[in-house]
Amino acid sequence: MGKEFSTVALLGRFEEPRVAEPMAALATHLCAAGVNVIALRDAVLAPPVQTVDESEMAGRADLVIAVGGDGTMLYAAGLARVEAVPLLGINRGRLGFLADVTPDEMLHSLDQVLAGEYSRETRLLLSACIVSPDGTEKAAAALNDVVLQRRETGRMVDFETRIAGRYVNTHSGDGLIVSTPTGSTAYALSCGGPIIEPGLDAVVVVPVCPHTLSDRPIVIPARYRIEVRLLPSSVARAEVTVDGHMLGDLNGEDALFIGESDSRITLIHPPGYDYFEILRSKLHWGRDSRVRGGARG
Repeated sequence: MGKEFSTVALLGRFEEPRVAEPMAALATHLCAAGVNVIALRDAVLAPPVQTVDESEMAGRADLVIAVGGDGTMLYAAGLARVEAVPLLGINRGRLGFLADVTPDEMLHSLDQVLAGEYSRETRLLLSACIVSPDGTEKAAAALNDVVLQRRETGRMVDFETRIAGRYVNTHSGDGLIVSTPTGSTAYALSCGGPIIEPGLDAVVVVPVCPHTLSDRPIVIPARYRIEVRLLPSSVARAEVTVDGHMLGDLNGEDALFIGESDSRITLIHPPGYDYFEILRSKLHWGRDSRVRGGARG
């Protein structure tokens, strides 16, 4: 037990009681099983848990356990990606499409994982890069999405998209979302994009509040590179975020390139994981909305 995952990193917002409690329980359970446990220095966990700097965590761990919501999972994925460390999520957030293990199940599920009873799932990552005319680059990887958005209130941003080197459309609106299958249930879904099953190597391109109703989401192969440029006539300024974190401004002569990353993130699931069951649970599918307040006589 614990041979494959001999060192486990715990990650979460320890200042939140609903996160700190399960993290402490996990640490105690793992240490009792003979597993080395590490955590960031702001986590108040009793010895023999070792605290490390953020830069060391993924390099020392065989498995990262993220406790929290999808935001925590995205943060943990950014650390785990560098060293190709698998990631397990304990859901303490509101929706939790990524973190699929509940606190009630976590100790039993953890024992199953440590015993080798689990499945691995790789998820597509996107690479985003802003290239300036002088050749300066700002780059980052996204598990969820890359978002171009206007900076001023009340002004539309005008921009052009090319996919695989071919002109696609000229857009006016609030911006553009380029989403992985993982991110298709996030911001892209709220803007009318489709849900993409995580096993597909596909990307969805979703206009945000387009000025014309014909400007619709499109699903493309992940291998196609997307290029976005502002139109010279655009008076609105734009910025680019990657998984909710600022990458930088997109100015008039800059180009934003988005494509499939060379790396992927590996998620660990205990037995019984069912992506469609998660969708039913979070989106309230399978319920008869016509039944309200019981039957009437």
